[in-house]
Amino acid sequence: MGPSCLLLLLCSPFCCAVLFGRPHIIFIVADDLGWNDVSFHGSDQIPTPNIDSLAFNGVILNSHYSQSTCTASRAALMTGRYPVHLGMQGASLLSAEPRGLPPGKLLPEYLRELGYTNRAVGKWNLGFYKRELTPTYRGFDSHLGYWT
Repeated sequence: MGPSCLLLLLCSPFCCAVLFGRPHIIFIVADDLGWNDVSFHGSDQIPTPNIDSLAFNGVILNSHYSQSTCTASRAALMTGRYPVHLGMQGASLLSAEPRGLPPGKLLPEYLRELGYTNRAVGKWNLGFYKRELTPTYRGFDSHLGYWT
């Protein structure tokens, strides 16, 4: 099973709009997460109370699908384009591969224009053989995690 993505818009509708003027946006990209691997989908084998709370207080997207590998899924999320149009389809990037996500405006750059601060935590997996391919050069204000 490939990576799944949950988009959660977190806030009570009134409170967040009054305090901040816009909702907080958190993307959770979890490699190899299956439909029944979170308890808000009915699983009683894997309790996920914190994710359940985020989901029930946000927006659950149940009819959205991802690519079969982590690089392809991340490329699609960051660009809004199919990975085959970016050369990012197929196997995930390996540590020594001299390639990465091609130049172009990414999701965090669009969000920055709307006044958001962008933080990335966890695996990047979109290339790092040149510094310009790393998260802080692609629209994120900070990145805590690893590149591959």
